[in-house]
Amino acid sequence: MALAERSNGRSVAEVLEVRAAEDPDRTFLIFGDRRLTYGQVNSRATALAASLAGLGIERGDRIALDLPNWPQFVVSVFAAAKLGAVIVPLNPRYTMPELQYMLRHSEAAVVISAESFNGIDYLQLFEGFLTSLPDLQYLVTVGEEDLWYDDRIYQFEDLVSAGEGREPPKPEIDPAQDVFAILYTSGTMGKPKGVALTHENLLSTAARTVEAIGLTPDDVVFGVTTVFHVFGLGPGVLGTALAGASLILQEQFHPGEALELIERHRATVHYGVPTVFITELRDPDRERRDLSSLRVGIVAGAPVSDEVARRIRAELCPNLQIAYSLTETASSVSITRPEDPEEAQVFTVGRPLPGVDVRVLDLDGSVLPEESLGEIAVRGPGVMKGYYRQPGETAQAMNEEGFFLTGDLGMVDEEGFLHIVGRRKELIIRGGFNVYPREVEDRLHAHPAVLDVVAVGLPHEVLGEVVCACIVPVEGAIVTGEEIKEWCRGALADYKVPDLVRFFDAFPLTGSGKVRRVELARMVSAEESSRRP
Repeated sequence: MALAERSNGRSVAEVLEVRAAEDPDRTFLIFGDRRLTYGQVNSRATALAASLAGLGIERGDRIALDLPNWPQFVVSVFAAAKLGAVIVPLNPRYTMPELQYMLRHSEAAVVISAESFNGIDYLQLFEGFLTSLPDLQYLVTVGEEDLWYDDRIYQFEDLVSAGEGREPPKPEIDPAQDVFAILYTSGTMGKPKGVALTHENLLSTAARTVEAIGLTPDDVVFGVTTVFHVFGLGPGVLGTALAGASLILQEQFHPGEALELIERHRATVHYGVPTVFITELRDPDRERRDLSSLRVGIVAGAPVSDEVARRIRAELCPNLQIAYSLTETASSVSITRPEDPEEAQVFTVGRPLPGVDVRVLDLDGSVLPEESLGEIAVRGPGVMKGYYRQPGETAQAMNEEGFFLTGDLGMVDEEGFLHIVGRRKELIIRGGFNVYPREVEDRLHAHPAVLDVVAVGLPHEVLGEVVCACIVPVEGAIVTGEEIKEWCRGALADYKVPDLVRFFDAFPLTGSGKVRRVELARMVSAEESSRRP
C-alpha cells in the first residue's frame, strides 16, 4: 500500500498504533546507544496519555513541548495524539518573553520540558509561568534528578510508570478537521503567528514527501536536527513512522558527531537545511568516514545554490533532492525526483507533490501564464486550517479559491518545475531558522542610542544568510556594535541576534521616504566584500 494511502483518514495516533501492531519489534528511534522499537514507543505513549488523562487533559487541550531532539519529544507527540490533544512544539532556544507569549497565546494547559538544557534552568523558568499564566496547569519535566515536586509539577518518567497497564480514553477524531499541532512562525510584520495544522495536513504532506524519495522500512533516517520544526515533525517523525523506517535523533547538531552517527548506524537517508550539509562537507574528519550507506537526501528550509547542491551530491549524499517547504503548508510543497533531468535537480525545487496545486499570481491576484514571475500560491491537503486565534491574518493569507499566498516570488516553467527566485516578504533565513527584520528592529528601536534601524540579510557561505543591523545613531550618541548585540541577547533567541552591526549617517530612501532595503543590503555586502582579503 502506498504511504499516501496509509495516511488517508487516519489520525496521528492510528499511524503509530497500526505500525506497532504490524511490526512491534522494528526499531523506530535511535538515540545514542539506546534503541526504541515501534512497540515500545507506542506503549510509552499510551502510558503517558493515561496519566495525562488522569490529570484532566482531554481532547482539544494544548500540550506545549519544549524539548531538544530527545525520544521523549516523540513519545509526547503520540501521547497527545492518543488524547486528541493539540501539541505546541517550541524551540528550546526561545527566550523567556518569547516562551511566555506563545504559551499564553496558545492557552497551553501543560508544558513538557527539559529540567535543564544548555545551562538554562527550565524548571525554575516554567515554575514562574505556573503562577503568571492562568491556563497553564501542569509542568512535566524530563531529567535525571530525583526531585520532590508539588501537585502541579511531575517528572516525565513518573507519569509513564504510573500509566503503565492503563488505557486512556479514545476520543473521536476527524483527521481532516481536528487540529493536531500549532507551530509558531513569524508573520510579515515579525509578530509570532500560530499555524494550526490538522492530522491530515501533516500526514498527507509527510506521506507524499517520503514517497518521493522511496522511503521503506529498511531505511535509516538522519538529519532531523529540529523536531519542533514542521519538517522535523512531519516528514521527519511522522514520515518515518508511516514508512516503518528508523530515525536517528541527535540531541544538538554537530557535524563531526553527525558524520560519526551516519557511519555507525549506516544511515541511508539524510535530511537537512543547507547549513547542515555545508558544515559536514567542511568537517576535517569527513574523508575518513565511511558514508557509503547514504543513498538519498532532502535539503529544504532555506535556499541552496547550484554549486553547493552539486558538491553535496558528489562528496556526501548522492541523489540529493531539493524541496520547497513552508510551515503553513505542513512542510513540502514541491520536491525534485531522482528521475528528473539534471538541470531541473540543480536549478529548481522540483514539481509539486501529488494533489498540490501551485499558481503564480500577479499583484492584482490574477493567474500568470507559464514562465511568468509572480507570487507563489499553494492549495492542497497540507495547507493550514489557519492562524490560531487570528482570523484576520488568516483571511489576508488566503485567496477566495483557498490558495495560500506564500509571499515568495517564483515561476513555473513549461515542464512544470517550480523556480524560487526571491522573497516578497523580507524574511532572513539564517541557518534554516526564520528571522523577520521587524523583530530585530523593534528590539533595537528601544535602545536609547538608536535613532533608526533596518535589519537586512547578507549572503553567507555556511549559514545561507546572516543578520546585519544597519543603524543611524542618535546625534552625539556613542555606542558600539557589541553593545547593540548585547542589547538584543536579553530579548531575542540567539539566532535572531545580529551577526553584524553597521552604522550610517542616513539610509538611502525612496521618493516616498521608505528605506531602500535592497540598496542598503547591497551597500553593506559590497563593504563586507572589500574587507575580505
